Amino acid sequence: MKVVILCGGQGTRLREMTEFIPKPMVEIGGKPILWHIMKYYSHFGHNEFILLLGYKGNIIKDYFLNYLAMNSDFTINTTSNEKIEYHNIDTYNFKVTLVNTGLDSATGGRIRQASSYLENYLPFMITYGDGLCTVDISGLLHSHIGNGAKLTITAVKPQSRFGIIDIDKYNDVIGFREKPDSDNYINAGFMVAEKDIVNYIKSDTEFLEKEPISRLVEENNVHAYIHNGFFQQMDTYRDYLLLNDLWNSGKAPWKVW
Repeated sequence: MKVVILCGGQGTRLREMTEFIPKPMVEIGGKPILWHIMKYYSHFGHNEFILLLGYKGNIIKDYFLNYLAMNSDFTINTTSNEKIEYHNIDTYNFKVTLVNTGLDSATGGRIRQASSYLENYLPFMITYGDGLCTVDISGLLHSHIGNGAKLTITAVKPQSRFGIIDIDKYNDVIGFREKPDSDNYINAGFMVAEKDIVNYIKSDTEFLEKEPISRLVEENNVHAYIHNGFFQQMDTYRDYLLLNDLWNSGKAPWKVW
């Protein structure tokens, strides 16, 4: 099954890292977060990816054009035309289609532009190029196939960034909750869709998360798959440090390969 990854945003909230590279290429443990996302999907048997490029997309193209050199040791004879000898090769068999969807296209518009690369009668997966999780991808897919909706989204309850103080009527602090989970669900960005959702996207300026999903909701065509485990986007420099700390400590929940 094809996995569409949205890689075109400018990552303005992580400008410390994204001024010179696109956010999907920001590294966790020496590898782009995009690589981590692809390895996670590959663990569940999904190795065919469509990357929707925009901001500094040529950097992502260069990475995959030189994928073996970027992810392996190698021996090269600089004085001859002998074939390069690669060592410790990354054995994951990715098939990657890279699609330039423009600098200013919205998420829905990027998917709309890539419709010719999707199978006519098969569902496909969608995610963002800046989030990691431990969602059961197989369970998500089975849920989508069973519910009959055109779009299934993974719903999570995010953890608050701040502790909560409970205060009584006298302004005395009576309790403190360290970063509790929200009571509301958000879209974690790990989705499964039928190809005809592109018909709900009217222009390249539409965000998938706004008008197209609203149209689908009106038809009762959106289903939620509840995920109670790890989920973390890399929106800020603080998130970048957190994900790197998890990886470097050997406690990265998403490392299942």
